[in-house]
Amino acid sequence: MKDNVIEKMDNLVNDLVLNIQGLKRPKLKIPVRSLSNVEYSQEGGYFEIQEKLKIRSFNVNTIKSFAQTLKMMSLSKELIQTNDMATKRDVYYQSKNWGNAKFDGQPESDDVMDDIEAMFYTIREELKFNPDRDGSAVVGNIIIKEKDRETGEEIRIDCAKMGTGGYNLPSNVENFEFETKAKYILAIETGGMFERLAYHKFWEKQNCILVLMKGVPGRSTRRFVRKLSDLYKIPVYVFTDGDPYGWLNIYRTLKVGSGNAAHVNEYFCVPNARYFGITAKDIIQYNLPTHKLKDVDIKRIKDGLKNDPFVKSHPDWQKNLNDTLKLGKRAEQQALAAHGLNFVMSDYLPNKLNNPDDWLT
Repeated sequence: MKDNVIEKMDNLVNDLVLNIQGLKRPKLKIPVRSLSNVEYSQEGGYFEIQEKLKIRSFNVNTIKSFAQTLKMMSLSKELIQTNDMATKRDVYYQSKNWGNAKFDGQPESDDVMDDIEAMFYTIREELKFNPDRDGSAVVGNIIIKEKDRETGEEIRIDCAKMGTGGYNLPSNVENFEFETKAKYILAIETGGMFERLAYHKFWEKQNCILVLMKGVPGRSTRRFVRKLSDLYKIPVYVFTDGDPYGWLNIYRTLKVGSGNAAHVNEYFCVPNARYFGITAKDIIQYNLPTHKLKDVDIKRIKDGLKNDPFVKSHPDWQKNLNDTLKLGKRAEQQALAAHGLNFVMSDYLPNKLNNPDDWLT
């Protein structure tokens, strides 16, 4: 992969030079990263990027972003060749040495980084740009193995011995290997629910692996779950709050990816994930304490029903969203505590496991 990325960069730069020598305006062709340029692949199980391109040409309006793109490519090539790495924040501060091409803020830097990733159809970890840590954690019946970078010796991390906080996942998990006989992975939205299940060793009773997503899962979390699930053919269940954010941001991003990252969804989404959290049906069945839907919730549901390719491909999600609109309410994971602090372990999750026909795809 290393030589392939460098070759692609060199070929692109050579083409730009030839254009300049031929008195033609150099251009960068970048795939459009949005829901308007994706299709939901039933076969692959994730959002696939389509053919729309944005053109970054060398003119007075785009000269700065054009230069920033080339400078960041140059930094990536140097990191690959020296086997070094930089965080997204490092790259932003590196640009302070780029004169007029420096970034005004990290969102601008991150956007160019994503463009480069899309241009070369690779992942930023291969470009030697590591995402910032997202605070996710794992606990349960799994041993993570990696090599010491300097000595080459194997490091073994037993996640069954990590206490209630779990093992904090690093920003790059590409070199991880695993040992596990777990039956399933349970990906959990909130830290409070994760700690309750870890504290009572739910993972030991169920022979499973608990993964804290901490909101919308970061790339390292998604990559970790995907690699582990693929390697051991372990099913993945996702446990979130019963609200549009939990469904259409957290769950959907883990399962099929997003429009903005469509160029890498193939590597980071988890197509075999099933939804295991609070639904509109659960709110009624378990008589859960609720909150009224906010205007932003209603807007998110209606937008999902109208524009989201994933929702439009899954009638069960359409029903859940429409039922939620009629109900006008949402519920948190912790609302289950109204029936007892450990009701989630004694009743709710076992009931879910025993009734797969009720799960959402």
